Amino acid sequence: MALTDAEIRELEEQAWQLRHDIINVTVWAGGAHIGGGLSMLDILVLLYFKYLNIDSSHPEMADRDRVVVSKGHGGVGFAPVLARRGYFDFESLKTFNQFGSPFGMHLDAAKVTGVDASTGSLGHGLPMAVGLALGARAQKKAWKTYCILGDGECNEGAVWEAAMSASHFGLTNLVTIVDRNGYMIDGATEEVMALEPFSDKWRAFGFHVLEVDGHDFAALAGAIDTSLSGDKGPCVIMAHTKKGRGIDYMEGNVKWHYGSIDSTLAEKARASVDRMYGKA
Repeated sequence: MALTDAEIRELEEQAWQLRHDIINVTVWAGGAHIGGGLSMLDILVLLYFKYLNIDSSHPEMADRDRVVVSKGHGGVGFAPVLARRGYFDFESLKTFNQFGSPFGMHLDAAKVTGVDASTGSLGHGLPMAVGLALGARAQKKAWKTYCILGDGECNEGAVWEAAMSASHFGLTNLVTIVDRNGYMIDGATEEVMALEPFSDKWRAFGFHVLEVDGHDFAALAGAIDTSLSGDKGPCVIMAHTKKGRGIDYMEGNVKWHYGSIDSTLAEKARASVDRMYGKA
């Protein structure tokens, strides 16, 4: 179902708040994988505030939808979303990535309420998501599994073994989304280990590819609706994003795959986010 203008405004408001949250958590932690957290944020906002069948007051609900954030280093983006969705108090993130905190750089499903899968060893998220989707089918359950992949991690062979399985078993209860920001830890993906023709690779593995602007809520929603319809078979959403989205001095800069920000840079980051959302 197409998003209404009011829904888009509400999602934009959530995204604005959460970009500020990511800045704050990065300051509290002394550093984080902020670039990739910001690039995938709009995907997470749309899922958690529009699509997912979840209940934060009953986080173990048997029929809840599952989310596997395969790019586990994006926890600085994922944790604030879970907090704002009601899984835990946002103030608890002041201990993010500090000794004794439940919030590691890569979120642990055994420690952080609302996390369905521990990730961070790149390449393993899609295999886990395929297993979850197969499990739902075997149990004749209606819940869906959503998997968010980093583009850099698609260097891993396990991703393609899982893609082959998803296609072979016709897993239309799995929504696969690639955060295609074009960068990984050592540089541009096409320089480190070229992925292109990336979409054609997914097609060769039996997926219907939906290419969208990963920061456009309406476009993303249309792609998710197509994936959920099952009409096209297994789908992958190629969400074209910007690393560091919303912070002008970070956007498209591999330096900010991981970084720390002092009070001066934090204020510049907040001002940049406000300008993007017309709040300056």
